[in-house]
Formats: sequence, structure tokens, C-alpha cells
Amino acid sequence: MGIHNKGLIIALIASVLMYAVSISFVAPNQAFLAGAITLLVVLWSNEALPMAVVSLLPIILFPALGILDTKATASGYSNPIVYLFLGGFMIAIAVEKTHLHRWIAYHLLGFFPHSVRGVIFALAFTSALLSSILSNTTTTLLLMSIGLFLSEEPRIKMRYLLSIAYGASIGGIITPIGTAPNLIFLGFLGEKGLESIPFVEWVIMVAPLAAVMLIIMASILSIGVGRVEVSRESEHPALDGAQQKVLFALITLMGVLFVNAPIKPYWDGLGLSEEGIMLSFGLLMFVPQFGLLDWMEDKGKIPFRIMFLFGAGFAIAKAFSKTGLADTLAHSLGAFSGLELWMLLFFVAVLITFATEITSNTALISVMLPVIYAFSMQHHLDATLFMMVATLCASYAFMLPIATPPNAIVMSSGSIHIKQMAMYGLVLNFVGIALIVLCATTYWEIFK
Repeated sequence: MGIHNKGLIIALIASVLMYAVSISFVAPNQAFLAGAITLLVVLWSNEALPMAVVSLLPIILFPALGILDTKATASGYSNPIVYLFLGGFMIAIAVEKTHLHRWIAYHLLGFFPHSVRGVIFALAFTSALLSSILSNTTTTLLLMSIGLFLSEEPRIKMRYLLSIAYGASIGGIITPIGTAPNLIFLGFLGEKGLESIPFVEWVIMVAPLAAVMLIIMASILSIGVGRVEVSRESEHPALDGAQQKVLFALITLMGVLFVNAPIKPYWDGLGLSEEGIMLSFGLLMFVPQFGLLDWMEDKGKIPFRIMFLFGAGFAIAKAFSKTGLADTLAHSLGAFSGLELWMLLFFVAVLITFATEITSNTALISVMLPVIYAFSMQHHLDATLFMMVATLCASYAFMLPIATPPNAIVMSSGSIHIKQMAMYGLVLNFVGIALIVLCATTYWEIFK
């Protein structure tokens, strides 16, 4: 029996077992959803089927099992984030095609030691800083081509790409505008009449956490690389005409994205759609005056399988909400209300971190915040503290490609196996949980 056949059988058995266990505790449609998600996660992990094929299965499974109808399931595959990804990847293809990443890499690496370890730290911190202002998706797309260029050795290239993806997720929490869950959380505080967290105070609260997490992450990825030196070009690479066009587009894009980002209460932003901005600049690469990309020549470089992966994530998120499975899981927190504060926070952190691995962090936090708020009010707990922990944990999921857009994007390079991402990601998940709970019970006490 072939490896792929074994993988299929294992996935089916795991799915049936999950359904059999779940049916005793939840409604039938929720049990079906638990079984279907188990099937998808195992197939994504053991690669028994191509990623794109697995990612399209919800369109068949969810209607067949009575979880969601076809229209509701398929709508997840047209989510705006898909087009942000598409536009960003068009720009990334132009960067790679013109070799602009070589020029960028030369300047980037000049600030760090010329070793594999130095590059890992350089990419991680650069990704985190950019992601604190721009979206983590945009940041990963812009840096990925650099990571691919810096080494031809598979195990080194894999670590470079993971440092970019993980750095983007870690850095997204540094500012309120760094990632969508942060903004959803602040909006929810306003709706409930709770005191908001000022921009500067947020940064002071979260920046030390992110800095420690970055150092630990980069150190873990550096294990086993030794003191290998990274070669650098001896002469400053000059920019040709095509590279100047892409660089101009990149600088303009970053400027527009920065001005478009709201900085409450000082600046409301331009109010433009970030997805529209990214797609516009991506399509600009095909305009004859730029002459950078050709559809017939370059369309094969666009990883449509990752767009399907995003669609599957959004479909799963909708199914979680529609079937009530998310509410059922969240309400189970009531059984732990007698625990000490740090233990309750730890439980919430674990629940959110691992739930985010299989669904959109934006959708998950939208569903979970009201439940966590209600739980906190019922048991006279600090609702803001619990929701803050949940919000940060929603961005700190590192195991699976579907967990965050940065994970999915670097997976599209073909240089990372899901097993590798899961191995490093599992360790970082628990590191993130521990650091967030530690900050919540010690450092954040200063701000009360």
C-alpha cells in the first residue's frame, strides 16, 4: 500500500473517531464539523492529497454533511483577503523577476552579522517591525523573495522563510493597527463602554512581549546552523531600469498603506480598502508602461492553491459560527470558573491558540470575544484582561499553513514541509502561551 493511500486511510479513521467522540457531547452538525475538520487537518499534515485538493473539499463536505450550504461555503473562497494576497504576490513576482530582492538583501544584511544566525535574526526583526504597521500578509509577501534568494540550501532556506512568517505574526501585535484582531478587540471595548487602550500604552504593554518572543523564535530557528558564514557581493549592486520601477512601486505602496492606516485618535486614515490597494499595485505590474509582468509568461507563478487554502479557512470559520460549535467550546469555560486567575488565563490562551490553527484568527476572535466577555462578567473577572490575552493568542498560532496568512504564504514557496512548520510551530505555540500569560499576571498589573 502506497504512502498516500495510508495517509488517506489514517485521515478517514481520525475523522470518524473524532465524530464518534464528539457526538456524545455536541449536536450532530457540530460533531460532523469536528470530524470534517479533523479530516482536513490530517490531510494537510500528511500531504496524502495535494494541498489545493484538500482545500477545496469543504465545498463538497459541508453541504453533504448539513454543515453549510454550497453558497455559504463557497463565499469563503471570495473573501477580500484572497485578493490582497493575489495583488501582493504579483508584486512579489515582479521583485523576484527583476532581481530587486538582491539589492534589498544587500542593504538589509549590512546591519547584521554575516552568518546564517545573523540573517535569521535580521529577517525576523525586519518582518516584525514592518508587520507592526503594515499587514502581516503584505510584509511576508514583500520579504519572502529575499528569503528565497539568500540561500540555495533547503534546510537554511526553510529557516529563513519561517523567520519571516513567524516574525510577521509576532510583530503584528506590537501596535493596535498591526493585525485585524487588535482592531476588533478595541472596537468591542468601545461597544461595551469599557475603557480603551491608548496607542502608546498598547505599544508599551506589548513591545517587550514581542521582543522576547522574537529573540526566542530566532534562537530556536538558529539551532543547528553552526557558524556558517553568508557570502555577500563585494560590490554595491546597481539598480537597472526595471528594478527602479519596482522599487518606486514598493515605496509608493508602503507610503499609501501607512497613510491609509488609522492611528486612533490622531488619524482616521484614508479609509481605502487595503485589499483594493494591494490588488491595484499588483495589476500595475502588467501595465505596458511598466512592462514588468506578462500574464501568459508569469501566471504559472501565482500560487492559486494558497488562495484555495485561504478559502477553506474562511469556510471553516463560517461553519464554526453557523453550527454554534465555537459558542459550545467557549461556554465550556464555565466549568473552570473556580480555578485561579493564571490557570483560567492559561486555559483561554491554549483554547484560542490551537483553535486559531484551523480557522481564521479574525473570525475566531469575532466569535470568541463576546463569549469571553460574558464569562468574565458572570464570574466578576477582568474582562479586558481576558479579551486582551485571547486577542494576542489569536495571532500567535505557528503550526499549520491555514493558521495565519504568513504561514500560508511561505508554504507557497515549496521550500517548507508542513511537518517542519508543525514541529517548530508547536514549540512556539507553547512559548507564546507562557509569555502572554506571564505578562498578563505580572507586567500588565502596572497599567491597572
